[in-house]
Amino acid sequence: MPEPLKKTVSAFTKKPKTTEVTAGSTAVFEAETEKAGIKVKWQRAGTEITESEKYVIKAEGNKHSLTINNVGKEDDVTYAVIAGSSKVKFELKVKEPEKSETVTPAEAAPAPAVSESPAPPVESCQNTEAASSGTQPEEPVDPIGLFLIRPQDGEVTVGGNITFTAKVAGESLLKKPSVKWFKGKWMDLGSKVGQHLQLHDNYDRNNKVYTFEMEIIEANMTFAGGYRCEVSTKDKFDSSNFNLTVNEAPIPADLDIRAAFRRTSLAGGGRRMTSAFLSTEGHEEGGEFNFSALLKKSSFLRSVNRGEAKCESQSDVDVWEILRKAPPSEYEKIAFQYGITDLRGMLKRLKRIKKEEKKSTAFLKKLDPAYQVDKGQKIKLMVEVANPDADVKWLKNGQEIQVSGRYIFEAVGNKRILTINHCSLADDAAYECVVGEEKSFTELFVKEPPILITHPLEDQMVMVGERVEFECEVSEEGATVKWEKDGVELTREETFKYRFKKDGKKQYLIINESTKEDSGHYTVKTNGGVSVAELIVQEKKLEVYQSIADLTVKARDQAVFKCEVSDENVKGIWLKNGKEVVPNERIKISHIGRIHKLTIEDVTPDDEADYSFIPQGFAYNLSAKLQFLEVKIDFVPREEPPKIHLDCLGQSPDTIVVVAGNKLRLDVPISGDPTPTVIWQKVNKKSDLVRSNEDSMTSSENGSDLNTDSKLLFESEGRVRVEMHEDHCVFIIEGAEKEDEGVYRVIVKNPVGEDKADITVKVIDVPDPPEAPKISNIGEDYCTVQWQPPKYDGGQPVLGYILERKKKKSYRWMRLNFDLLKELTYEAKRMIEGVVYEMRIYAVNSIGMSRPSPASQPFMPIAPPSEPTHFTVEDVSDNTVTLKWRPPERIGAGGLDGYIVEYCKEGSTEWIPALPGLTERTSALIKDLVTGDKLHFRIKAINLAGESGAAIIKEPVTVQEILQRPKIWLPRHLRQTLVKKVGETINIVIPFQGKPRPKIIWMKDGKTLDSKDVGIRNSNTDTILFIRKAELHHSGAYEVILQIENMTDKVAITMQIIDKPGPPQNIKLVDVWGFNAALEWTPPQDDGNAQILGYTVQKADKKTMEWYTVFDHYRRTNCVVSDLIMGNEYFFRIFSENLCGLSETAATTKNPAYIQKTGTTYKPPSYKEHDFSEPPKFTHPLVNRSVIAGYNTTLSCAVRGIPKPKIFWYKNKMDLSGDAKYRMFSKQGVLTLEIRKPTPFDSGCYTCKAVNECGEAEIECRLDVRAPQ
Repeated sequence: MPEPLKKTVSAFTKKPKTTEVTAGSTAVFEAETEKAGIKVKWQRAGTEITESEKYVIKAEGNKHSLTINNVGKEDDVTYAVIAGSSKVKFELKVKEPEKSETVTPAEAAPAPAVSESPAPPVESCQNTEAASSGTQPEEPVDPIGLFLIRPQDGEVTVGGNITFTAKVAGESLLKKPSVKWFKGKWMDLGSKVGQHLQLHDNYDRNNKVYTFEMEIIEANMTFAGGYRCEVSTKDKFDSSNFNLTVNEAPIPADLDIRAAFRRTSLAGGGRRMTSAFLSTEGHEEGGEFNFSALLKKSSFLRSVNRGEAKCESQSDVDVWEILRKAPPSEYEKIAFQYGITDLRGMLKRLKRIKKEEKKSTAFLKKLDPAYQVDKGQKIKLMVEVANPDADVKWLKNGQEIQVSGRYIFEAVGNKRILTINHCSLADDAAYECVVGEEKSFTELFVKEPPILITHPLEDQMVMVGERVEFECEVSEEGATVKWEKDGVELTREETFKYRFKKDGKKQYLIINESTKEDSGHYTVKTNGGVSVAELIVQEKKLEVYQSIADLTVKARDQAVFKCEVSDENVKGIWLKNGKEVVPNERIKISHIGRIHKLTIEDVTPDDEADYSFIPQGFAYNLSAKLQFLEVKIDFVPREEPPKIHLDCLGQSPDTIVVVAGNKLRLDVPISGDPTPTVIWQKVNKKSDLVRSNEDSMTSSENGSDLNTDSKLLFESEGRVRVEMHEDHCVFIIEGAEKEDEGVYRVIVKNPVGEDKADITVKVIDVPDPPEAPKISNIGEDYCTVQWQPPKYDGGQPVLGYILERKKKKSYRWMRLNFDLLKELTYEAKRMIEGVVYEMRIYAVNSIGMSRPSPASQPFMPIAPPSEPTHFTVEDVSDNTVTLKWRPPERIGAGGLDGYIVEYCKEGSTEWIPALPGLTERTSALIKDLVTGDKLHFRIKAINLAGESGAAIIKEPVTVQEILQRPKIWLPRHLRQTLVKKVGETINIVIPFQGKPRPKIIWMKDGKTLDSKDVGIRNSNTDTILFIRKAELHHSGAYEVILQIENMTDKVAITMQIIDKPGPPQNIKLVDVWGFNAALEWTPPQDDGNAQILGYTVQKADKKTMEWYTVFDHYRRTNCVVSDLIMGNEYFFRIFSENLCGLSETAATTKNPAYIQKTGTTYKPPSYKEHDFSEPPKFTHPLVNRSVIAGYNTTLSCAVRGIPKPKIFWYKNKMDLSGDAKYRMFSKQGVLTLEIRKPTPFDSGCYTCKAVNECGEAEIECRLDVRAPQ
């Protein structure tokens, strides 16, 4: 059984906890070890504790305890328990006994020893197991499920702890099972691990049992309900449901409401308090009241008094949380709602809480908010803890991390380090470091490196119907790539034409049956690279490298017909006199590679016929004839001279042609009696011719010449051999070679005489490989390949050549032609620009194809760029011409080195460089030209491949200044009033045109602008007004005048500099009644050069003088402040507001407003009822406007009237209320008519009419809509 992945780090299954006891009582600490018999040591402040009357140490099995009798203040230190390499620290906190005026017998009783957590669990894991063992001695084994022990229903009191346990048998499991805990149907508790929930697991190697625990800490009523535990392995699944019941805590009889009123700090200790708020220590404690605790406890008492049996899952009202989230204007309303009397004290404390930053007591330095690491790299997460001996836990997505080869924990002084080796995408998660109850959070982001193409695609050439497989290799296994054909992404079509396959780092694109339409460029793309390859699909063409030949054989001999075709996969049939040949024991048909054979053993006269081979799918018919040779033996006398029976005997030597590598078998019939002796020789042809002319040569001399100049062949075995038979001899050459070529002489002798014959054997072979081809005339996607014929043609004339190419870094050669090339040059096309290629050549004769030639020198297809575009004249003066253009549409792989600019005088053919060398810019200024000359200009782009075509200006350019009228192009945002704040920077750029350079004049309010106060910069195409810090006196109407001789153009610009307004004036507290106060004021004397948008009204209690906003953006100059607190005195202040913001100071009431308490009789004075009604009156008129067509525009005015008047809009006396093109708005008396995208048709007279019961009023304006220029 392999070990589980997670290992139990601590030797303790139960650790002692920090305990608080009263001085004079007894404290008990308990610990349980994983195994019995382990030696345990107890320490006090780093020193080992020895057993005495004060310290009692007990050990029973795996349970250990330390009892401290008569605890004193000196025992308030840090303790530790040690078992093996595990050490657990805990503290004993000693508090003074409480003093009380009235001591009840229950209070006088000694406090019990504290030995467990403050809220002991009603049911624990051990209790559950004990109870189950008592009722059921042995848990039944589930033959189907995975559980040995299922989680049981549990019950716990609010605040208590409980543990649910599940055990799974691991004997038959190959790896650790996966366990999930759920609440209800869907809530996965794995992500809820924290302060109130912990998940644990361990493995018992002896019993081979996995134990999984879910511990609920400090339970509350919301934890009650149904739970589920699911366990799963590779092929099994099981689940178990259980319930948790949470009971209310018992009501303490002596609940002290006063505890809620105790102050939380000693600030303000001199303040007097009543005896009701005395602390239990008997002294007066100053500070703030704990209102939150008071409200929570009082609400709890009310629910108890009402007799509620069970607490509903409703959160207690926390006034502090409400105050923290509420705006300041809502504080008093919240105080009324929740009955808070000391609101001032609460606000002071709330202000201090907001300023205090919560400082960690456990961490000196926490984790950074986030970390980033590259995939496969190592990262360290480090924190610094306050206690050097503190134990930390590291969590990943809420689950505790166990020590392994990839996760390493380190503790160096106060530092705690988590090292993660070989980071993968699974490590991209949220991490926590837990020390006690405090946590530090961070996120780790694992960055995936770009995927590179380590082995690119290779070009392929196939026949129609063949399978195509593109293969590339990337830098990472299982990476995602994108395939494209001619720039279009490939997907799995309905016919599944394209198939994509991944095998580790290799990526495949497979086309099962290729067609002509599949030809093109295929691209594979990753996020780090691109590779392109070409696919050429050719129609099927079959070439016959060797045809079958006629045969003449004797009886009982072997006949072999053989042919060779260009395609290995082509099958065919053999025909005899038009009928298909059926193979049998004597007739064999074979197909090996490109060679097809028909072999006939023991030839008979019936085998004489016409034989044909027909390739399947091609219109070819290769025919040959088999002739049967009958050997007729005539009766001869017993004494007969030897005779060689060959055709053409005595004439020129017979020539036999054999293909290199094939077998030569030559049967020579002979006769003679007695049987002659046969001698075979390979003779020198030249010496033989000499000897044949010597008529006087004797037989002995002739024989001596043969022995010296010829090679006798006697071998009966071997590659070249002679076989002797009674009436014939056989000369055999196995696997003919070029050295076997020559003249062979056969001599037959017997006592009666001799005879001889010469046979010429010619061995033909494939040609030698040609020399390396040469590359010339390289273009964008083509080049010219040249080569020379091979030095040896193999004895047969060269029929043609085959050309192949490949990419420089590839290993796959691709054939460029299927028809043999007859010439010694070829133009290769359809190459990819910028890719390095190599070429090689094959020579082909009637025997076959030579070995490949050496590869050519590497070359790269590259082409010059196209001509530049948009070549125009930008400016002309008396001696200069400014030209501009755009880059070429096609630059290519050779890049762009620059441009060459030339000019030519009209009537001349000589082009003169206008600039020294190349220029990389897309504009040029040609200087030092002669005024009045007419010039033609042209430009060319240059790169490694050469010059592009020339871009030429069609008409000649006259070198002469052109007069151009001045024209100012005022930007759209300057056609309206330019509003800026005091102190801001102003930078106004106004472009213009005009030649020669115009004179520019800036005016302000009819006077020439002083350049000392502002900055003005002029150029050939624009003028700039610059003000570093705007001031109020910069406001005004500016005018720009452009002048060339007697021609002018001018525009006006209105600039408004605004500042914050002054405070309102004459603020008065008009009246105070009930919870209300009425205020009046007048507008500020200084409006900051902008319209007053409103006022901000604030109030302050005289006790605290903390200001709270009552009204924002208030438009009127009088208001009523309501919801004031009874018995308090209030001051009021008012800020004025414009576009620049609130005024820096406020107008404040001199006297406070006192809100009388309830019971005071107030008799309001009797006033004569005033009639506030008034007819409509327009307070702001409509303004005539001129706008540009196509842009939304608005017409605005303001009206006043009581009751609120009804508004009507008219255009040229026509009602607009039913037209969807117009939108009408009314907000606080401001009336707006919006015209959507007006046209010149919308020009006219617009009227606004206001009507109420007291009368009516109307106002009109003129709107002109201009067409855009």
